[in-house]
Amino acid sequence: MNYQINPRVISPPAANYSHAVLSTNPEKIVHTSGVVPVNVDGETPPAISDQADLIWSNITDILREAHLELSDIVSITTYVVSGNSLEEVMHSRDQQLGNHKPASTLVVVQELANAEWKMEISVVAIK
Repeated sequence: MNYQINPRVISPPAANYSHAVLSTNPEKIVHTSGVVPVNVDGETPPAISDQADLIWSNITDILREAHLELSDIVSITTYVVSGNSLEEVMHSRDQQLGNHKPASTLVVVQELANAEWKMEISVVAIK
């Protein structure tokens, strides 16, 4: 079982995430690599909002293969190339996760491995 940890004695999270997630008695644990904005045909959409949505779709497919769901995500690390809209990235995350609030870190980087990629996301999911 996964439990959000947001102590009242520290400042609340700055956005829609939890400070930490406690997992007890895990049955499954999945760690993804950085999931990139590439579809099955090898194409990358140019807009960061479309890249974010595609990445979340890819993450959903990875989790489905492991018999997990987005609600099993306990930690997210998002890498965004400098100069791109963080709001669009966070909006996509919030749309996909709804009220589910895993621990989350967003890092602005100079570049990623492919110049077309404006972002990538890795997650840890535990059931």
